[in-house]
Amino acid sequence: MTSPQPYEMLRFFGHDPWWLVLLKAVFCFGFLVLTVLIAIVWERKVVAWMQLRIGPNRHGPWGLLQSLADGVKLALKEDLVVKGSDKVVYILAPIVCAIPAFMAFAVIPFGPADNEVSVFGTRTALQLTDFPVALLYILATASVGIYGIVLAGWSSGSTYPLLGGLRSSAQMISYEIAMGLSFAAVFIYSGSMSTSEIVAQQHSTWFAALLPVSFIVYIVAMVGETNRAPFDLPEAEGELVGGFNTEYSSLKFAMFMLAEYVNMVTVSAVASTLFLGGWRAPWPVSVFWAGANHGWWPMLWITLKIQLLLFFFIWLRGTLPRLRYDQFMKLGWKVLIPVSLVWLVLIASVRALRNEGYGFGEVVLYVGAPVGVILLLVLLRDFVRKEPEPEPERPEGEFDPMAGGYPVPPLPGQVLPPVPRRRSRAPKQLQDALNGSDHSEGS
Repeated sequence: MTSPQPYEMLRFFGHDPWWLVLLKAVFCFGFLVLTVLIAIVWERKVVAWMQLRIGPNRHGPWGLLQSLADGVKLALKEDLVVKGSDKVVYILAPIVCAIPAFMAFAVIPFGPADNEVSVFGTRTALQLTDFPVALLYILATASVGIYGIVLAGWSSGSTYPLLGGLRSSAQMISYEIAMGLSFAAVFIYSGSMSTSEIVAQQHSTWFAALLPVSFIVYIVAMVGETNRAPFDLPEAEGELVGGFNTEYSSLKFAMFMLAEYVNMVTVSAVASTLFLGGWRAPWPVSVFWAGANHGWWPMLWITLKIQLLLFFFIWLRGTLPRLRYDQFMKLGWKVLIPVSLVWLVLIASVRALRNEGYGFGEVVLYVGAPVGVILLLVLLRDFVRKEPEPEPERPEGEFDPMAGGYPVPPLPGQVLPPVPRRRSRAPKQLQDALNGSDHSEGS
């Protein structure tokens, strides 16, 4: 099978009648809402299974209607508006957060773009729309959704929501860069920013195998972008009560929760499209079944891939503890971004040499030799580096809790002074009854 020419697939878009475009938009909305309802129940069931608990089992058969019950409960709760808030921004923030989450799904392909299927007698592609810069559209809509979180924290007029909003903005800036760099490697290798074109370029090998570093970087970045555990720092209940949504209740809180889960589905669909072959069937199925990638079957494959990545989100939440904020920022700026930049240079070099007609052995020599030299120098530097001198032991002494005029914790080796206690005023008979006859008074 020959590789499709650049932008060949785009000629199938822009010809649908208005009613079919509306039907596709309604399908994308319904698919996202239904997947969110399933993901909420699935998350609670899977985490309960990991923690040896029963999980939801009261609403509907096997507790499958738990997410509907949660939605009804949130809708019936009292809708509060904080008195000291900026009311217009306070009310608009959940809407600004939720709408871009749905918009990004418009360019996700559910099947081939060559009008194989028929909807009410009209041949069409299993995708709402596509254009040459579809992935830049996804990045833009994802960035707009962060404004809803930032505005929610600022408009609440409270300290903890403001800190959660600031954390979210820093988190978005840090991990959006790494995500964009992982996209850039896909652009260079596929020669296109169109989602249908990128899936078409994976007809022989998925990009997860060809670009493993970009795939790993994107997986980590997508967890940070969606504020999911262990990267849920903007809403850390142990530090910020509830983070940016502390002052929200009822349907406004439900919209924040809906936006989070819709973003999970969207980034999972993007990961499937860019790295896991999109709507293409897995390798064993595609080899033994010629029709696996035709008709309506591609919708099944991309749905299974999305559910697999959603399970990955749930697995992380039930397994890893929350990172400290400094660890989180260090991972983004000192690990993901440098690794992505080096990997992007390597991919660009490989593609440039292949376009010039160099063979595989020459490409490995010209690209792999410098990388090997750099790794060798790094190993030599670590080998000859001197061991750090041990820190001098701090002298043990009596601890002054108000050293410098401020309350300070004890340093290693310092002992807290005994806490003075007044004599008990209880009668001696009561002290003997409480402490026992062998205990002295006040012990």
